[in-house]
Amino acid sequence: MHSKNWDDLRVFLALCREGSATAAGRALGVNHTTVARRIRALEQSLGTRLFDPSRDGYEMTQSAENMYEHVQRMEDISQAIDREVFGRDAELKGPLKLTVAHDVAERLVVGRLREFRQAYPSIDLELLTTSGLVDLAAREADIALRMTAKPPDYLIGRKVLPMRHGVYGSAEYLRSLDGSAQVIVFRGDTELPAWVRDHFPDAKVAMRVEDVSTMSSAVSHGLGLARMPCYIGDTEPGVCRLDLALTPSTWGIWILSHVDLRSTARVRVVREFLVEVVEAQRALILGERSLYFERD
Repeated sequence: MHSKNWDDLRVFLALCREGSATAAGRALGVNHTTVARRIRALEQSLGTRLFDPSRDGYEMTQSAENMYEHVQRMEDISQAIDREVFGRDAELKGPLKLTVAHDVAERLVVGRLREFRQAYPSIDLELLTTSGLVDLAAREADIALRMTAKPPDYLIGRKVLPMRHGVYGSAEYLRSLDGSAQVIVFRGDTELPAWVRDHFPDAKVAMRVEDVSTMSSAVSHGLGLARMPCYIGDTEPGVCRLDLALTPSTWGIWILSHVDLRSTARVRVVREFLVEVVEAQRALILGERSLYFERD
C-alpha cells in the first residue's frame, strides 16, 4: 500500500463514500470518467477487484472493505499533516535567517526592524551581517538582501532597484582640495578605477580598503575621495557629493532565496517587508537626495 499513489486512494475513498462515479467525481472536482479510470488503474496495480457494478452505481467488494479502514487512517494522517503545516504557516511562527551586508543593514534595514517585530512577534528573526556572502546553497540563511550585478543561478528572486553611485569627500577635504587629489579605492582594484582616470588622472592612492564601511569612514575623516553608493555617501555626516558624470553601475539591490526553498508564509512576509523597505528609500538609493558640494 505504501507505494500507491495517494491521489488514487483518495478516489477510492470518494467512491466508497459516494457509491457512484458521478457523485465521487463531483466530490473530488473531476469528471466521472476520471474516477472510473483511476479505480481501474488501482485495481490493476493491486491485482484485485475493488468494486462491483450495481443498479445504483458501485458496491464495495470484500477487498475494498478490508482496505477502507486502512486508507481512512492514511487520510486522517494526511489531514493532520496538512493542518500542522498550515497552522504553522498561517500563524507566521518560527525561525527565519536573513542575511544582509553590514553597511546595508546599518543604513537601510535596521531602522525599520522594530516595525517588523511589532507586526510579526512570533517570527524568530536572525539577522546575519557579515562582510562575506553567506552561503544560501548550504542553507546558512533563508533569504538574502544582496547588492550584486548578477545573482548565482541557484538563487531566485527579484531586482528591486538599481544602485547609484557618486564621488564623495568630506567638506573640509573638498574645501582644501588643490592640485592632485588623494583617492581611496578597494584592495582588489588592480588599476585605478575609471572615475579616477576620467576626473582625477593625477590622483594618488591614499588608502586601499576591504569594504565600503571602512571606505566611508576614511572619507569622513578627510583621507581623500571615494566612489560610494549614494545610500552610503548621502547618509555619512560631513560628507558631500561632487557633481561628476559617472558610468552607471550594473549592480542592483536583489532580494533572493534558494531555488529549493519552499515559500512559507514567514519567508513571504519577510520578502514583502524588504521590498517595502527598499522602495520606501528609493530617492536615497537612486541618489535623488544628493546635495552637491559647492566651494565657498
